[in-house]
This record gives sequence, structure tokens and C-alpha cells, in this order.
Amino acid sequence: MTERLEKQLAFILEADKSKQVFRQTYISDGSRKENDAEHSWHLALMCALLHEYANAPIDVAKTMTMVLIHDIIEIDAGDTYAYDDAGNETKRAREVKAADRLFGLLPDDQRKWLRGLWEEFEEGESAEARFALALDKIQPVLLNDATGGRSWQEHEVKASQILNRNQRTPGGSRELWDYIKGLIEKNIGLGRIQDDREKEK
Repeated sequence: MTERLEKQLAFILEADKSKQVFRQTYISDGSRKENDAEHSWHLALMCALLHEYANAPIDVAKTMTMVLIHDIIEIDAGDTYAYDDAGNETKRAREVKAADRLFGLLPDDQRKWLRGLWEEFEEGESAEARFALALDKIQPVLLNDATGGRSWQEHEVKASQILNRNQRTPGGSRELWDYIKGLIEKNIGLGRIQDDREKEK
């Protein structure tokens, strides 16, 4: 086995640990919470099928690769719940340290490639990153709606939190955001999301 192949396989085996990182969102039948590998696969599938709704033309293969690796750093850094204010304060430092180690397992050219895609996703400036970020925010809404808002209710999530988290979603896809916004409003109306919007006026 060449050194290059040995490094590639070491990374691939390490990436398998994504299957052990569980998120707060339930899978669509509500039977259990999804893991990072399932989440990333779901985003890649969404990208393949829904890229026509991106605001700007995107490189589909690049975007699919981006979403497949965007949460791999959580193998070391752990999943930080979207509405965990304290956890989010240390998130960037934990994730950069994880990125150094995990992408560092690869041959240098692939380390630079995947680390670059991860940073591009985090920065959210390119058309691909904007669409990837939109998918990353849309998918939990779809699953929460499918499970009757189970995770939202367990965490007593408020409308303002979801809307603030989705501020950049229209920048990736206005059309998908319009659909998702409708689901959010429906779940507010059903009492699955706490409506605190009047309190902020």
C-alpha cells in the first residue's frame, strides 16, 4: 500500500465516526435522532435534486462534496445544538482544532482541497456555500415538520430563534426559503413553535 492510499483510507475510516455523532433533530418517523453522517448524506441528496432552485448557478459536484464534509469536524468538536448559546461561543475554536487534525490525516493536496471547502462553507460567500448553508438550515425544518415539531417542542424553541438562524437562507434559495417559511408559520400556528415575535416589537 502506498503512503497516499494509507492516508486516504485512514481519513475514510475516521470519517466513519460521523455515524456516532448524534444531532438533536429526529429522523422523519420520529423513532430516533439522526446522526451527522445521515444529515450530510441528506444534504447531498437535496443538492443533487434541488440545485435548480439555487439563486445562482452552482457547481453541483463541488456543493455536494462541501455538504458531505461540512460537519466532519464534529467527530472531535461534537455537535453544538443550534440554539445552545454557551456552546456556540466556543464552537469556532473547537471546530478549527478539529479541522486541523481531521483534514491533516489526508495527503497534502486533498487536505488543502477539503479544508478549503470546509472554510468556504463556513464563510458562506460563494454561490455554492450560500446554497449549501441554505440546505443545512432547511433540512432540520423539514424533519421537524415531519415529526410534529418534536425537537422544537422538546427544546421549547421560539419563532425568533428559528427566523434568526435562517436570516441567510434566502441568500441561497429564495424559492426554497418561501416554502420553508410556510412550514415555519404552519408550525407556529399549531403551537409547535413558541411565537414570541410580538414581544420583540
